[in-house]
Amino acid sequence: MEQLLKDGKVRAALTFIEQDNDATTEEQIELTEIEAPTFAEAEKGRAYRAKLEALGLEQVETDAAGNVFGLRRGKGNGPTLVLCAHLDTVFPAGTDVKAKWKDGKVYAPGISDDGRGLASVLAILRALEAAGIETEGDLLIGATVGEEGLGDLNGVKHLFAERQDDIDGFISVEPGSPDRITYLATGSKRYSVTYRGPGGHSFGDYGTPSPIHALGRAIADMASIRTPEKPKTTYNVGIVGGGTSVNTIAERAEMVLDLRSNSEKELARLEREALRIIHQAAEEENRFRGRTDAITVELKQVGDRPAGSQDPDSPIVRAASEAVRALGLEPTLEAASSTDSNVPIHLGIPAVTLGGGGDFGGCHTLGEWFDPKDAFAGVQKILLTVLALVGVAGVSEPVLEVREKVAR
Repeated sequence: MEQLLKDGKVRAALTFIEQDNDATTEEQIELTEIEAPTFAEAEKGRAYRAKLEALGLEQVETDAAGNVFGLRRGKGNGPTLVLCAHLDTVFPAGTDVKAKWKDGKVYAPGISDDGRGLASVLAILRALEAAGIETEGDLLIGATVGEEGLGDLNGVKHLFAERQDDIDGFISVEPGSPDRITYLATGSKRYSVTYRGPGGHSFGDYGTPSPIHALGRAIADMASIRTPEKPKTTYNVGIVGGGTSVNTIAERAEMVLDLRSNSEKELARLEREALRIIHQAAEEENRFRGRTDAITVELKQVGDRPAGSQDPDSPIVRAASEAVRALGLEPTLEAASSTDSNVPIHLGIPAVTLGGGGDFGGCHTLGEWFDPKDAFAGVQKILLTVLALVGVAGVSEPVLEVREKVAR
C-alpha cells in the first residue's frame, strides 16, 4: 500500500475520484431511474453496457443470464480480478424511481442498493483511464443480475459456471461506509410449500382434512426448532396464503420458508428437519381425520445460496483492510451476510464485498436515500484494494495469486 501511495498516477487517480464525486452521484441517479426489478434488468443492462463500451473496455458482452461485463487488460503478468455491482432492485415494475433531493440527500428506491455500487464501479474505471494506470493483472468489470431475493444470485452463479477458470478473485460493491468489508457468506435455502386437499363446506363437510390446518401444524412445529447462536442459524415463514371464505375448508394452502446459516453443515441439518416437519404435518392432518392421502404436499425450492468462509488474514481481506487504513480509518470486518460474493467464497475463490461510501438509509423501502457527502472515500478504498490485488506496472506486484486451474 505504501508503494501504491507513493506513485504519482495512483495519487492522481485518488484525486480524480474525489473531484468526480458529484459526477458519480449524478450517474448513480441516472442509473437508479431505470427500473430493474429482479428478472427484468435488461433495460438497465443495456445502459450499463453502453457505459462500459464508452469507457474503452474490450469484449463487452451481455451473457445468457443478463450479466454485463467487459475486460480491461493489464500487462498479462498477473491475476484476473472481477469488479462488479448488481443491476437489480427489490422494487416491482411501475415503482416511482424518480430521484428527489431533500436536505442534501437524494431519495429514490434503489439509489443506494445498488445504485451506489453501479456508479462506484464506473467511477473507478474512469479514474484508471484518467490517470493512465496500467495494471499487471486483468480486470473483468461489469454488473450482475439476480442478486436480490428470489433472484437467488443467478447472475453470479452463471458467471462462475461459465468463467470460473478465468477468475482469480472477486469484488462486489454494495452500499456502505468505506471501512466496511464483508468476507463471510451466509447461506440460505428457500422453499415454496403447497398443501392440497379435497376442500368442502366448513359445516356440511366437517371432518375433511384441511390444507390450512396442515400448514398450521407445520408452522407450529417448525416454530419449536432450536438453532445454534454460533454459527448463526435461522428460519422464518415469510409468506402464507390459502382459503376462499370463512366457511370453506380450503383446497389449497401455501407458505414460503427461508432457512439461513453461516455454516453449510448447520444449514443442511436445519433443512432436513424443516422438510421432515413439512411432510409430517400432512400425515398428521390425514391421520387425525381418519384419512390416508387426502392432504398432499408439494415443495418447490426457490432459493439456494451457498455459505462459505475465508481467513481474515487472506491477501484479499488484508488488501481491503490496508486500503481502509490508508484513508485514515479502521477496517470493520463485518459479520456474514448474503451477497454476490457468496458464490466465489463457497468455491474457495478469494472474494469480498465492499461499501461504496456515503451515508444511506431506508434500503428496500420506498423511502431509500443516499447522502453523497464525502462518498468518494468508499470509491478510493475500492480502487486501492483493486490495485493492490492486481498490481500496477512498474510500481507494485500483485498480492492476489493466480489460481491453479482445475481441468473440468
